[in-house]
Amino acid sequence: MTKMNKQLSYDVLAAGASAHHVHHSGLVRETETVSPVMMSRQHDFDNIIAAIEPYIVLSASRVLVAEGDSLALLRRLPGHSVSLILTDPPYHATKKKNIYGDTAFAEDKHYLDWMANYASEWHRVLRPNGSLFCFCDSSMAGRLEVLFSKAFNILSHIVWTKPNDPGFDGWKGKMKKEALRQWYPHSERILFAEPAAEGNLNRSPFAQFLRQARQQAGLSMHQLTAKIGAYGKVNHGGAVSNWEDGRNTPSREQYDKMCEALIATGKLDAMPPYEDVIRVFNMDASKEFTDVWTFPSVRPYKCKHPAEKPAALLEHAIGATTYPGDIVLDCFGGSGSTALAALKLKRRTVSIDIDPIWAAQIAARVEESYATKAIIEPDAHDDEPLPRLAKYKSAQMALFPVGN
Repeated sequence: MTKMNKQLSYDVLAAGASAHHVHHSGLVRETETVSPVMMSRQHDFDNIIAAIEPYIVLSASRVLVAEGDSLALLRRLPGHSVSLILTDPPYHATKKKNIYGDTAFAEDKHYLDWMANYASEWHRVLRPNGSLFCFCDSSMAGRLEVLFSKAFNILSHIVWTKPNDPGFDGWKGKMKKEALRQWYPHSERILFAEPAAEGNLNRSPFAQFLRQARQQAGLSMHQLTAKIGAYGKVNHGGAVSNWEDGRNTPSREQYDKMCEALIATGKLDAMPPYEDVIRVFNMDASKEFTDVWTFPSVRPYKCKHPAEKPAALLEHAIGATTYPGDIVLDCFGGSGSTALAALKLKRRTVSIDIDPIWAAQIAARVEESYATKAIIEPDAHDDEPLPRLAKYKSAQMALFPVGN
């Protein structure tokens, strides 16, 4: 792996490309059974375990549940180790006393300063081709978008509407409409972003990486375009010019041809796998492909988390922006729905909550899902049952003590 690749955090294998026999496209030799990408993800997961081990209350091959202040734990995590951050911090504007931290800030500035600390750590722990989903209240979304834009490219400002049935629509159905003095806020916002880099129009880490790789190989944009046959209709540099400007990204086939052309110059030894370079976005017409999402909210049930998000929405976000085996981080784990959605889709997941009761609830739901196989089908190598929570005897007992 070249020094350039390491500086841009595209060194996906801990021991370097040659140690794991990575070819130009990231493919493994026929004698290998585990891909370099999966080895890389497991290596990152193991490093996360080591970093926060004292705070882990439950772990298995693809799931960690930790209890503690997520900002403090984030600072322990290794850099560029997470593919997706999908999280739902306190909204501050809603001032709900039953949501931890929602009433903790006397002024908006205090809240924004707190979120700025998270944004800095999220940028550090995300892979260069990773993604971020951050839920927020509509009244704070604009200020958070400006704050995040210092370190992220804001890709979408998603409006989540909640077309709930009558009787399950909260204050919308109960309040006196004549008393309104503004439009009723019956939506939430989700900021969707990618880590940003300096030095080009859209601040794309891949654009910066490609430019440096091409220049190191001694090729012009036109020469590289000719070698891969990716001509543009307008600009002479073709698709390569668009890629280096951050306007779009190559397909897997185009990337493989690009790797062949760059390595053929003899000036680069290896190129990282496609999965570690190109930001994932899997979409088609059968899915919610606009920036307006219409998922009903979670109906009330016993011990429901007050900010719980619907499983279908979480699965939609995770499925569109990660590969199987990728690591999904939720800094405000709450009910554990993000962890369950990630596990259902065969991703690895790290879920953190500062409240010991909710950390126990997440662990209980994961334990139950593994035990019943109702949601999660354990991997073949999960031949041991999940460890029980020594701290609580059992996660279920923490929430539902005997006699209640």
